[in-house]
Formats: sequence, C-alpha cells, structure tokens
Amino acid sequence: MKSTIKISMLSATFAILALSVVAQTTNAAPVTGQSIQDRKENQQDRIANGVSSGQLTAGETANLEKKESDVNKEERDMRSLDNGKLTNADKATLNQQQNQLSKQIYQDKHNRAVQNTNPKSEVGKRAENQQDRIAQGVKNGQLTAGETANLESKESRINQEVRSDRAANGGKLTSQEKARVNRQQNKMSRQIYRDKHNGRRQ
Repeated sequence: MKSTIKISMLSATFAILALSVVAQTTNAAPVTGQSIQDRKENQQDRIANGVSSGQLTAGETANLEKKESDVNKEERDMRSLDNGKLTNADKATLNQQQNQLSKQIYQDKHNRAVQNTNPKSEVGKRAENQQDRIAQGVKNGQLTAGETANLESKESRINQEVRSDRAANGGKLTSQEKARVNRQQNKMSRQIYRDKHNGRRQ
C-alpha cells in the first residue's frame, strides 16, 4: 500500500515537472526588455557611432551590415510563414543572432583596426566625408543594412586600392591615381545620395 502511494506521488511529481519543462520550451521567449525592432535600431546606432568615430573601418562595417541584413531577411521570412507575426521560437532565434552580432560590433569597435577621422590628404578627406554621410544615413534609418553593406564594401575596395598605390609609390599617389580615386569617390557619392533618398528605410 505504502509503495503504491509512493509510486503514485512520484508519477504525479514527474508529470508536473514534465509539463513545466514543455511549457517553458514552447511558450517562454527570452526577456530582453527590448523588442526585435528596438534591438535592430540599437545595433544600427552602435554601428553608426563606430563609423563616425573611426572605430569601425569600411570593411568591418560592410561585414557587420551584411550580417544585419541577413538577420533582417530571416525575420521577414519568419513573419511571412506566420501571417506577419513571430513565434516565441522565432524571437528566441533572432535574439540569439542579435546577441552574436552585438559581440561582433563590440570586438570590431575595440580592435586595433581604425578608420582615419582626421586625414590630411584630399583623398583622405573625401573618404572621411563619405563615411560621415554613410554613418548619418545608418543612424537616421535612410540606409538599410543591405545598402550600407554594399556601400561599405565599395568604400573598402577604394581604400585598399589607395593603400596599394601608396605602397607602390613611396607613400604618395600620382596625379593619375588621385584623378582615378576622385572619379571613384564621385561615383560613390552619387550612390550614397541615391540610396539615402530611394524611400527604403531601416
């Protein structure tokens, strides 16, 4: 009799524990104090500040914004599967991805790679001006993560080209190289303007 009561009580205890575990895994979403949209805006502000301060190079920014764009696409896909809503599992997945991106932003902003924010050359000043315009577009939402990734990839390639040309010429650019870079920066300037005024918002 006593053993039957013990077995019944143990069974009931296990059933209650199992139900609470199931409830937690199906209903509980991580509590961050921020919505998915708040997290995205916060990440974009941190990236914009890193671009403005020079803590993020064009290459680092392109990489971060590509990842942000991928997360945004995944969120859109999740919403399309559930009538515009996110399930608790979706929210948990997106939160985890944003946590990883947040760590990457911190690491990139605190490594040794920096963008020159006080250049002396005309080419350097143009590059700095472009970075300021991109940062402002990221901060106010005029540039989406995908647009920013594309712009920063192009900016990074120009910067690499300038470094290579300078290394080949004792630290200087020839007149022809300056003219070529200026044309590339003019093209970039028009692209930044178009992307900021195309009506797409972050």
